[in-house]
Amino acid sequence: MKQSKKGLSNWLLLLGVVVLAVAPLVLIKAEFSGADGQAEDAIKEIQPEYKPWFNPLVELPSGEVESLLFSVQAAAGAGVIGYVIGLYKGRSQHQRNKE
Repeated sequence: MKQSKKGLSNWLLLLGVVVLAVAPLVLIKAEFSGADGQAEDAIKEIQPEYKPWFNPLVELPSGEVESLLFSVQAAAGAGVIGYVIGLYKGRSQHQRNKE
């Protein structure tokens, strides 16, 4: 009986996380844009003759490619963090078993 309650609690927590993540996207009818574009618009509004110091090294063909690269970067970072956490957890368990 205890195991089924724990499983139900886990599913309810997962459902709550999904609702918290999706609710703002559904309830708020706004166009989401990147901070870079907003900053560029604000700078042009304040000082129209502003010229950027640098140009991008690579022009990506579309926003989808940019999103893909950002997602790959986020996944790689999460993988590194997960590896480090697992490494330290394994070391501590090995140390406890050794003692």
